Amino acid sequence: MKPVSRTAFYCCGVRALDARSTRPVCGDLFAERFMDEEAWRTFEFRRFHGPNASNVMRHRILDDLLRERVARDPRRRIVLLGAGLDSRAFRLTGGRWLEVDEAQVFAWKEPRLPARDSPNEIVRLGVDFETERLADRLAPFAGGEPVTVVLEGMLMYLEEPQVRELLRTLRGLFPRGEALCDLMSREFFERFARYVHEEIRGLGASFRVPETHLAETLRAEGYRPVARESIVARAARERAAPWSVRILA
Repeated sequence: MKPVSRTAFYCCGVRALDARSTRPVCGDLFAERFMDEEAWRTFEFRRFHGPNASNVMRHRILDDLLRERVARDPRRRIVLLGAGLDSRAFRLTGGRWLEVDEAQVFAWKEPRLPARDSPNEIVRLGVDFETERLADRLAPFAGGEPVTVVLEGMLMYLEEPQVRELLRTLRGLFPRGEALCDLMSREFFERFARYVHEEIRGLGASFRVPETHLAETLRAEGYRPVARESIVARAARERAAPWSVRILA
């Protein structure tokens, strides 16, 4: 897999550990399927208790938001951009799911969690993000229906011009769409994320944290913020984080 794609094993690994715990936060029982012996060797993140707790809580927050949407509209189109080893189409009730990622990711994913076994409609769309235009690949799914696009753990790997291009592409394709995403400020990165970032770099990937907060970039590209929630504060409030994180929150 490409370096950024390999980080999917980090997110999946923390969800697998969460599912094993006595008080799971998101309870992704499918995550373990993707973590074979080689994947666990890649997983060098057990000691990062705070970042791991935040990662799982981020997933849970998005789970809850998506549950609300498909409960109101069981036929809602959900686009998981950079889907990685996500299993929501198998865990949530309702929705028409479009998973978008590198073909190598789906080559790993499909034998372990076949799309045909999903209780919901699902399409897996392989895209080479380096050589193909996302607008072209998503064009068959474009339209005026309400769409929810999930950008989980994705924007932090993009330079600001790439973020702007992505946001413009999504607005053009889905004029009645919404984006669910996580944002990281430079201050947060410097104080809390630097150490886990060293392990991410060991996988060949790297965060891109621009001086301008991405919330301002979103506004500049015509996106109107409607809600915001602190992942760390939610993890602290629900006692899903270690004491150090609870105090900092």
